[in-house]
Amino acid sequence: MRAGIVSQFNNQSPLTGLQVTDVPEPQPRDNWSTITVKAASLNHHDLWSLRGVGLRENQLPMVLGTDAAGLTEDGRRVVVHSVIGADGHGVGPTERRTMLSEFYPGALAERVSVPTANLIPIPDEMSFETAATLPTAWLTAYALLFNGAQLRPGQSVLIQGAGGGVSTAAIRLAVASGVTVFVTSRSPEKRAAAHLLGATALESGARLPYRVDAVIETVGRATWSHSAASVRPGGIIAVAGATTGDPTATELTRIFFQELRVQGVTMGSRADLAALVNFVSSRNIEIPIDSVYTLNELPAALARMESGAHFGKIVIRIS
Repeated sequence: MRAGIVSQFNNQSPLTGLQVTDVPEPQPRDNWSTITVKAASLNHHDLWSLRGVGLRENQLPMVLGTDAAGLTEDGRRVVVHSVIGADGHGVGPTERRTMLSEFYPGALAERVSVPTANLIPIPDEMSFETAATLPTAWLTAYALLFNGAQLRPGQSVLIQGAGGGVSTAAIRLAVASGVTVFVTSRSPEKRAAAHLLGATALESGARLPYRVDAVIETVGRATWSHSAASVRPGGIIAVAGATTGDPTATELTRIFFQELRVQGVTMGSRADLAALVNFVSSRNIEIPIDSVYTLNELPAALARMESGAHFGKIVIRIS
């Protein structure tokens, strides 16, 4: 079968280690299912894998990809929850938690094998392309908003950094749930796109009209002080990444004096993914898809992600 793989690591030029080639078919195993992948979507995790983050040389070649939707062997339409080992279903009870493409082959392939418990049904009216965008970025956004930040209708949130998969998903989900959304970006084009999604878009570091109930933080050093200054006393900063590195100042004085809470979030559970699928379907939420490529066009798709020019998810149509 065809798949996108990392064949070697290159921290400075990650795409040099990418190949689209033939790989062995998944082998049957107890409590696992093989899915015919119809669509997959890209995440920065794929670029990190090409740089060697989370992988070792002796694991190469490794099939890339965490997010996929497709068909079971008996024809059911499903989306794949990509976290394996979280609760022992389909793996040994002491196996550490990993994502697809970290220990087990990933989803950028014609077929992928996952624990059967990780399969979430999708409604007939949901396209495979839409479903494939949900398991990592959209699930993380869902968990940030409703588990980490504990937001409710009528409250307010600042989302740092418009344009990426998590931030775009967070805007859509927050607006759909009745939360007032502010978002920041250095890019006028990305601010305009965020405005069309229902957010009030501001330049990076701009002062908000008022302090918000929560901040969604995935940027790190470049935005951390602004996040701490923008949340109301007693509010929450929900953190799921630091793409610009760890903050040099932790703002501890502000955190303890304003009684702020910093809550880390790492994706969401299978139950969260099922709830997200239902929420997107029942509210008819349109998933912003930046572009769609074929598997053979994977190098161009990852180059677009690396450039940072995309707004929304980049989807790979497999079959």
